[in-house]
Amino acid sequence: MRIISGEKKGLPLKAVPGKDTRPTTDKVKESIFNMVGPYFEGGTGLDLFAGSGGLGIEALSRGMDRMIFVDRDMKAIQTVKENIRNAGFSECSEVYRNEAERALKAIVKRELVFDGIFLDPPYKKQKLEAMLLFIAEHNLLAPHGFVMCEHGSDVRLPEKVGPFSCTRAETYGMISVSIYKAADEEERS
Repeated sequence: MRIISGEKKGLPLKAVPGKDTRPTTDKVKESIFNMVGPYFEGGTGLDLFAGSGGLGIEALSRGMDRMIFVDRDMKAIQTVKENIRNAGFSECSEVYRNEAERALKAIVKRELVFDGIFLDPPYKKQKLEAMLLFIAEHNLLAPHGFVMCEHGSDVRLPEKVGPFSCTRAETYGMISVSIYKAADEEERS
C-alpha cells in the first residue's frame, strides 16, 4: 500500500494489523481519484471509515487542505496517526475514534462542510443510503462536492438519494465504487 500520486507519491502506508480492516487496493484507489479529481485545489475532506487512512491521505497528497479521519477501531486510529505522521500531514489532519453515525452528529454541531466525503464502511454493515440522506439533510457537502461510496459489488445503490445523483459507478471484481454529487451540480457540468 502506498500513496499513488501527488506531493507524497510513492510513500508507503502501513495497513491496520489483523483481518478486520480491508484496505482499498491501489488499483481501486487510482480509479476513485480519476473519478473525483484527480487533483484538488484545496478543500476539506472527511474519511469516515478511515481504516489505515489511505483515501484521506491520498486526497491530501493530491491537494486537499484538510482532512478529518474517523474510525471506531483503536488499531485503525493508531495506524492512521502513524501514516499521517510519516506523510507529514499531522498539521492538516484531525483523527477521531468514534462510530460513524455519532461522528456525523458531532460534525453537524461543528457546522463543517466538506468538498469530498469518503465512505468505505465494512461491507457487512453498510448503511450508505442512510448516511447519504443524513449528509444531505444536514448540508455537510459543499455544492460542488462529492461523496465516494465504496461497497460490495453485490450492492446496488440507487441513482438518486435525496438531492444527490450517482454520477459514476464502476465495479472492480468484488468491489464497486459509486460517486454522488448534488443533482443541480451535475446538471451544470
